[in-house]
Amino acid sequence: MIDNPKAEQIRKARQLLRKKERLQQNKFLVEGPHAVTELLSASVGVPLVIYITLAARAARPLLGRLADKRRVRVETVTEQVIAELSDTVTPQGVVAIAEIQNATLAKIFTPAASLVAVLHGVQDPGNAGTVLRVADASGADGVIFTGAGVDPWHPKVLRATTGSIFHLPVAAVGDIDTVLHAATQAGLITVATDLAGADLNPTDQLFKNPVCWVFGNEAQGLDRSAREKCETSRKLPIYGAAESLNIATAASVCLYISAFGCRSGS
Repeated sequence: MIDNPKAEQIRKARQLLRKKERLQQNKFLVEGPHAVTELLSASVGVPLVIYITLAARAARPLLGRLADKRRVRVETVTEQVIAELSDTVTPQGVVAIAEIQNATLAKIFTPAASLVAVLHGVQDPGNAGTVLRVADASGADGVIFTGAGVDPWHPKVLRATTGSIFHLPVAAVGDIDTVLHAATQAGLITVATDLAGADLNPTDQLFKNPVCWVFGNEAQGLDRSAREKCETSRKLPIYGAAESLNIATAASVCLYISAFGCRSGS
């Protein structure tokens, strides 16, 4: 049992709570029994080691069986060690280290791709994780993070996805121009979310076609350069007194309207 929170392997693992270290080590932390179970069960994501308390191990026998099946090393640790690795106020007794699987654009923009979400400069990890979860639910072919926003392997992003990050290809790409070009080459229409765009209409024939939605920063929206490089733009009409919708809510509507359109066949 590892009982020293300052042990070298625990110290190195804790560094993964920081974006710089995640990208340098090409690893990230996955916290909680549900998320770790999803990691072990899904084909997207490579688990490297699991740290688990005796209590969590007894309460979650499935984790042990899945780890054995995947041949993943399991280390029993104390509650103090788990607390050192945790990003939450109340740790749930299990934390895994996984290898970052940064999908290529070719993996996302396949010839069969019909729906992709791009998050450009999105800062809030809760919003980013929720959009990723909705993308999974709506059958999107992938989610791409661009610009100087949150990374998809941030602990709070992971929690907000409730495991969806392990269900579809996810990429972090610095240059949005490369992403927009790849989308166009694959035959997807790039659609910017923009207050100056046309009102989103569920009957719009646009959504019978493959679409790549581009969502911008929560405060500033999509920057001008990115907007101008998209083929068209749309906004959600506000019928009540609300000033606006947050990105997670807006993205949910946009992605599902596209999903309905692509699947209607006409």
